[in-house]
Amino acid sequence: MRFLTSAALLFLSVCTAVANERPNIVVYLADDLSQRDISVYDEHGIKTPALEALASEGMTFNQAFVASPSCAPSRAALLTGLMPARNGAEENHSTPSADVDRLPFVLKDLGYQVASFGKIAHSNRAKSFGFEVVENAKEMPKLLQNVTRFLNNRKDDRPLALFVGIGNPHVPWPNHSSFDPAGVYLPPMLIDTPRTRVQRSRYLQEVKQLDEVLASLRTLTQKHLQGDPIYVFSSDHGAQFPLGKWTLYEEGIRVPLIVSWPGHIQANTRTDAMVSWVDMLPTLIELAGGEVPTGLDGASFADVLSGKAKTHRALIFTTHSGDRQMNVYPVRSVRDGRFKYIRNLHPEFAFTTHIDLLHRANSSDYILEWQELAKTDATAADAMNRYHARPAEELYDLESDPYERNNLIDETAHAANRQQLSDALDAWLKDQGDEMTVFHQPYMLDEPETWVPRSGNSPE
Repeated sequence: MRFLTSAALLFLSVCTAVANERPNIVVYLADDLSQRDISVYDEHGIKTPALEALASEGMTFNQAFVASPSCAPSRAALLTGLMPARNGAEENHSTPSADVDRLPFVLKDLGYQVASFGKIAHSNRAKSFGFEVVENAKEMPKLLQNVTRFLNNRKDDRPLALFVGIGNPHVPWPNHSSFDPAGVYLPPMLIDTPRTRVQRSRYLQEVKQLDEVLASLRTLTQKHLQGDPIYVFSSDHGAQFPLGKWTLYEEGIRVPLIVSWPGHIQANTRTDAMVSWVDMLPTLIELAGGEVPTGLDGASFADVLSGKAKTHRALIFTTHSGDRQMNVYPVRSVRDGRFKYIRNLHPEFAFTTHIDLLHRANSSDYILEWQELAKTDATAADAMNRYHARPAEELYDLESDPYERNNLIDETAHAANRQQLSDALDAWLKDQGDEMTVFHQPYMLDEPETWVPRSGNSPE
């Protein structure tokens, strides 16, 4: 299906002249970046001067969330405005159903040239999402070279919707880092071991580099694009560390979101309005002067950007259906402004990922130190147990427990919170038509001897 009716398309064709008055749009996406890892959000985050400059010119969202914490379903939700169960891209490496419309088609109908550089749609599928110009290289400096060549040679007089997705800080991480491992900050869910510090320093090096690419990208667009473009920065989900990517904890689903548009969005502002990645499609369409389609899961937060509204969503829903055979662990969650309820659909399954199954020297070999330490250290043993084993339900007070370490699910004082959020999740799952599919054979929690890599798995 297409979002725009034939009548709407006729109206747009009659009004082609207004296309040149539409703002240019630049969307810059990181790959596997948790919100708290940059200085815009946390005192322990690394200094990211280009992101700080962008934030000083626009609005920073304190509570922005992806629809799903792995690459393909997250990006599909962004580009369709629909949650995974409704667009068809549920597990990682899957794609939306053919009859689901996508943002680039709508922007082209509004008169835009739509270009994708790097990783925007997952796995080099940008053409199928409707992008006209596609360059898939996502690593610097090739990514910047491709964007530079495109802008230098561009003759198209339509407004530009430029999507740039860098591969940072997705694994593999570099062999060397400018950060001293001994001095890096370790979030409380990480065990302090020598290789953990080495790999954390390498991850931070990639965060530093993605900030440097943003600085170069802004210089390029200032040179080549007339007026002040709408600038959007975000990440497709959290970092590839335990309790981050592939999970519905805050480290997995809460991402940076900064939006700048001088003259339209007040500079240097922050908002606690809760927004989801499915809201990006209708928001960009409204900011571009288009008519927001009906039938979406997303809702425009343009009024938040303009200062007309202080709130957006009362509830945030997230889903995860797995990453092929390496991570067979379906889970759903809902959170309000304070509490989060997580439902692990099959607590009898073992939670496994590329981290613990592959032990890669350029990303996750620290897990071997964790496993060894867990034999004699209670804290490490608890961390490994929480990594692999989850209860059927979890409830967290995010105000007092931002790292979700104290499960309140059995606390009588919070029975009402549990019931309210559980009921809300039930109703939403029914409305979504979510069949809660298990896509592959799981690893069983009581059979740790079987937790070994399986053939036929794609990169994460």
